[in-house]
Amino acid sequence: MKPKVYLETTIPSLLTARTSRDVLIAGQQQATRDWWDDRRQHYQLFISGLVLAESRRGDVIAAKAREEVLADCKVLEYSEAAQNLAREILLTHLLPPKAAVDAAHIAVATVHGMDFLLTWNCRHIANAAIVDKVRAVCALAGYAPPVICTPMELML
Repeated sequence: MKPKVYLETTIPSLLTARTSRDVLIAGQQQATRDWWDDRRQHYQLFISGLVLAESRRGDVIAAKAREEVLADCKVLEYSEAAQNLAREILLTHLLPPKAAVDAAHIAVATVHGMDFLLTWNCRHIANAAIVDKVRAVCALAGYAPPVICTPMELML
């Protein structure tokens, strides 16, 4: 069985956006496109209603492009268990209150047993200073947390 990957909203956003003039973002976009083209077929892809809601914001044409790339992904429920875990994560103050949706992405991926959470959100999700502590909160709640990484880290 293929490993399960939860795609956080930055993945479809960078995948479908016009190439940025910012060299760092352009590199992230290219890495995302490379992963999508060369590696995604090796995984089962999942999103949540949170990803769908965030992806539908903004420019209508850009939102449509994001929706199209997400069309074949299975949609996970933001269940009561995930909501409770998100609250637990926020209670640690590892993430600020304004990052509640980021805690929710971690919680959904964790509660649904994802192997990986793929993201470019390195401030609140794939942040090396907090990721092990956030994973520990998930483990203390009785869950096996996913590996949280960027597309560059999931290329092999």
